[in-house]
Amino acid sequence: MKKNLHGFTLIELLIVIAILGTLAVVVLLALNPVQQLARTRDAGRKSGVTQLGHAVEAYATTHNGTPPAEAAWATTLVSAGEIQVTPNAINYSVTGSAACTSNAVNGTWCYDMAGTSFLVYSRLESQSAISLCTAGQVAFTAYSNGNGRGGTVCAAGGTTVLAPGVLTFVD
Repeated sequence: MKKNLHGFTLIELLIVIAILGTLAVVVLLALNPVQQLARTRDAGRKSGVTQLGHAVEAYATTHNGTPPAEAAWATTLVSAGEIQVTPNAINYSVTGSAACTSNAVNGTWCYDMAGTSFLVYSRLESQSAISLCTAGQVAFTAYSNGNGRGGTVCAAGGTTVLAPGVLTFVD
């Protein structure tokens, strides 16, 4: 009497393992954890810039249209009650990729004003943000009272490259 054994052959098992391995590599490459982290940090920057922009807008509304002065602007917002605390720093993955060189708070949040125009901004680092700009440009998230909104803007190299007023948003 012959037993009829049902099972997988070694070749069939090796083929299935190879297919699963290939799929795992494709999924890992598609997810790219480094870029996922950069997008997460950028989302935090966008949220912080928008919140700070609204706070500056509220401050200006209660002070006859005058935004806070550049010196100690975040402290002014806290003491005026527009925000409870200044948002924490969101570090950049590349050393030396500071958002700006002047009027910076926690190395992430930047502020410039001219008359009654103001701008709150922070540099972005993810490839999805950078790809919105042309070669040689830097991606920033910004809130401008000249536009009455926030979004992503591109500027030519450097760190302090944005000025208050009407901006051209790319998103």
